[in-house]
Amino acid sequence: MSEDPFKVEKEGSVAWLILNRPDKRNAMNQAFFDGMIRHFAQLDADPGVRAVIIRAEGKSFTGGLDLSGGIETPKGGSPYERESFRRWIIDLQNSMTAVEKCRKPVIAAIHSHCIGGGVDLTSACDIRLATTDAVFSIRETKMAMIADIGTLQRLPTIIGQGRFRELALTGRNFSAAEAYEMGYLSRVCKDREELYREAKKIADEIAACSPVAVQGTKEVILFTRDHGIQAGLDYVAQKNAAILPNDDLLEAIQAFLEKRPSEFKQQ
Repeated sequence: MSEDPFKVEKEGSVAWLILNRPDKRNAMNQAFFDGMIRHFAQLDADPGVRAVIIRAEGKSFTGGLDLSGGIETPKGGSPYERESFRRWIIDLQNSMTAVEKCRKPVIAAIHSHCIGGGVDLTSACDIRLATTDAVFSIRETKMAMIADIGTLQRLPTIIGQGRFRELALTGRNFSAAEAYEMGYLSRVCKDREELYREAKKIADEIAACSPVAVQGTKEVILFTRDHGIQAGLDYVAQKNAAILPNDDLLEAIQAFLEKRPSEFKQQ
């Protein structure tokens, strides 16, 4: 098995998933995609984790797909080989979907380069912050490829079709300032120290809320995006009918009456 290109650190109820191939600018190799599925399955199942922050070691958040030999694509043109290639792409897609479907909210803390697959990854996150020097690109058209692991499906729902199509078709770089202006980033920070501090602050705010409500809210958001407003309204009505009342609600009411912070139990 290839060396795990990630580190995991925990601070209270917040887990940091750290991209850890700094010598390769955190380029995405097969071990990266396999590791994403494995780590997010573990983070999703861990009752002690209420929020996840993705950050990276080294000079870049990620340079995107590892084109230096770290990815071995199927060769040849037979129907069997092409079907194998299609299934391999779906496996890569599943690694990004693992981020999106994780019940715990995921925050991306981005610095410097976030290229190609980096946009796939961060588009699957719930919240994105970056340093002022961050540079983004949906680079695939410049590499004679079609972005195929999530950007074309997720990014337009975040920033809208107009700006998205320009970025996807030109493959040009766009800055943190532009990403913030179009709504891709929620905050821009002056340096990595401030970036990680702000990401942890947001994660702590999430972790202080009711886990059953936070996780249910994320599920309803995704369901409504994929199925539409009326279906989303019906779903959230069903969801609340299933979970209310609960211990967290009773605790929130009691804390309000006693003028103290709520202390929600681990789920």
